[in-house]
Amino acid sequence: MDNVILAILIFSITYLVIVIEILPKTTIALFSATLMILFKILTQHEAISHIDFNTIGLLIGMMIIIAIIKRTGLFQYLAIKAAKFANGDPMKILLIFAVITAISSALLDNVTTVLLMVPVTLLITDSLEVDPTPFLITQILASNIGGTATMIGDPPNIMIGSATRLGFLDFVINLAPIVLIIFLIIIFIIKKMYKNELSVSQKIKDKILEFDETKSLQNKKLLFKSIFVLGLTILGFGFHQILDIESALVALFGASLLLVISDLEPEKVLEDVEWTTIFFFTGLFVVVGGLEKVGVIESLAHYLLNLTKGNVVLMALLILWVSAISSTIIDNVPFVATMIPLIKTFEATASLEIAPLWWALALGSCLGGNGSLIGASANVVVAGIANKHDTPISFVSYLKVGFPLTLLMMFITSIYLYFRYLV
Repeated sequence: MDNVILAILIFSITYLVIVIEILPKTTIALFSATLMILFKILTQHEAISHIDFNTIGLLIGMMIIIAIIKRTGLFQYLAIKAAKFANGDPMKILLIFAVITAISSALLDNVTTVLLMVPVTLLITDSLEVDPTPFLITQILASNIGGTATMIGDPPNIMIGSATRLGFLDFVINLAPIVLIIFLIIIFIIKKMYKNELSVSQKIKDKILEFDETKSLQNKKLLFKSIFVLGLTILGFGFHQILDIESALVALFGASLLLVISDLEPEKVLEDVEWTTIFFFTGLFVVVGGLEKVGVIESLAHYLLNLTKGNVVLMALLILWVSAISSTIIDNVPFVATMIPLIKTFEATASLEIAPLWWALALGSCLGGNGSLIGASANVVVAGIANKHDTPISFVSYLKVGFPLTLLMMFITSIYLYFRYLV
């Protein structure tokens, strides 16, 4: 069989299995990667060269830092403190938790943030005797919106940052302004949407005020060390371009430094690294590399160039909306992995100013992940925890909220892209 057809077939089956979830996505990504080598579409050396080790290193480094921070109880402390600050008022708690989730997602990553925030949220909603669904849906939205603002907040941005010369500050300067506007608009809508569903008696509110947040802090010495290293790491991201070092090195230096000064057993810390995610990325890079090797990516790039007649405005808006719709249907990571070499080909074949295309891809894929319950990894994580708590979020109930809000985000983002970069 022709290598082109074989590569497309392997890639298509991989996508299909990821969408309908016959197998775990890591399983199919690794299996398909080995097929690319087995059928000699790629040599083993070529397969390894297609793995973006900057993305992998950045993910592992941040996962180690977060795994150590998790041991301090910081997130539980912040959540309980915030709930008490709101005097037990459910709506105020929902809004404050959304702010905490968005900021944490920008500085850490959105998947880890929801893993830490959702269990505490469920504890608070149980005490308030209110439906947790509005809280959980709001946190999904806040995590994806907040994660869009920085290079390290959402896996698609990590991949884009690693594949380009764009640094941490580039993401903040270009994405944070529109992210802040979108977040404020969405929070305003959420407040109006749920205002009649979140009212409780003063007696129930008083339950929250009885919580002792200090009991959450399990290791204050480790907490101070963790905050110091996290601050140093974020500072490193801000200056990594000036220092001429890769973002992965910043993350891995921070992780190894924290391991050194924390005196924790590395085996225990590494158990908390999401190795399934790391291997999913590894396999996916190889599968997309196979498509790139046989020329499919280049052919698609030429087709889109002809379709848009090389008009950067049309191309950016097309990428934005296709990214958003695709990220609603499937996890945004496979789509971004396919789009990155495609945009690079635009630059090579048409000599386009492609910076707006990267921002369109980042905004479309990250914000588009809000469109459905399977649109982004954070959504799936929240839904899974909710199911274990016997308060499942149905696909349709989320879709009724997430999809219209995602369309609104895309309209706002289209206006932003057009007037900032394309006029």
